[in-house]
Amino acid sequence: MDKTITRRAFCSMLLALPFPAQAQQTKRSPRIGFLSSSSPSAFAAYADAFRQGLRDVGYVEGKNMFIEYRYAEEKLDRLPELAAELVQLKVDIIVAAGGATLVLAAKKATETIPIVMTNSADPVGSGLVASLAQPGGNVTGLSTLNLELGDKRLELLKEVVPKLSRVGVLGGADSPGYDRQMKEIETAGKALRVRLLPVKMREADDLKSAFAKITKERAGAVMTLIHPMFSPIRRQIAELAIKHRLPSIYHQPEAVENGILMA
Repeated sequence: MDKTITRRAFCSMLLALPFPAQAQQTKRSPRIGFLSSSSPSAFAAYADAFRQGLRDVGYVEGKNMFIEYRYAEEKLDRLPELAAELVQLKVDIIVAAGGATLVLAAKKATETIPIVMTNSADPVGSGLVASLAQPGGNVTGLSTLNLELGDKRLELLKEVVPKLSRVGVLGGADSPGYDRQMKEIETAGKALRVRLLPVKMREADDLKSAFAKITKERAGAVMTLIHPMFSPIRRQIAELAIKHRLPSIYHQPEAVENGILMA
């Protein structure tokens, strides 16, 4: 992970949406709601980069602004409750530090407090914004190209294993962007003559059974779709892929440090 790039991204994200005029007029220190599906320890480097980005533009936590942190600890069903807590605290801005599932929870909790997303893969398709040019509503921020790169990840697997004919695809059953992600790689799969073996997971504990299905279908490699559930179990994904001798590819470079073959 490049902390400098992460810090600049967070900084740009905040600059894209100024704090409400009311907070400026009353001289009250801005209060930021920080919502993450991860845990404090797993997200520490990103949170540090976020605070540094704020310091770069003159905002120092505890001095002239405050941050209310809420971590779901990978329990996605807690997100609506945590988002509601931030709304009740009357924060000026909610930073939704995660994907579409996280941002949707915040959006359902408030239609008035500005929400800044950090890395939603498909904000338009997920119903977060009307368009990238004119988001509308109370959601803005940063999006990624991860969906568009799904076909490229499949191509890389094919290059590593030229005779590859079947690929196991791990996805989140509740992912708002699941259908679009599958559509992207299905098109590439047909062109590459690679059959996709999709396995939907509802929770992290489904991982072993998911690999059992993939290996039963004699997959020659495994890839993951984008879902917050996979981040904390990257090491387990890597270990199972190695155990079953399956080349693996993930959508974040940090995964290589956990044992994933490519990212």
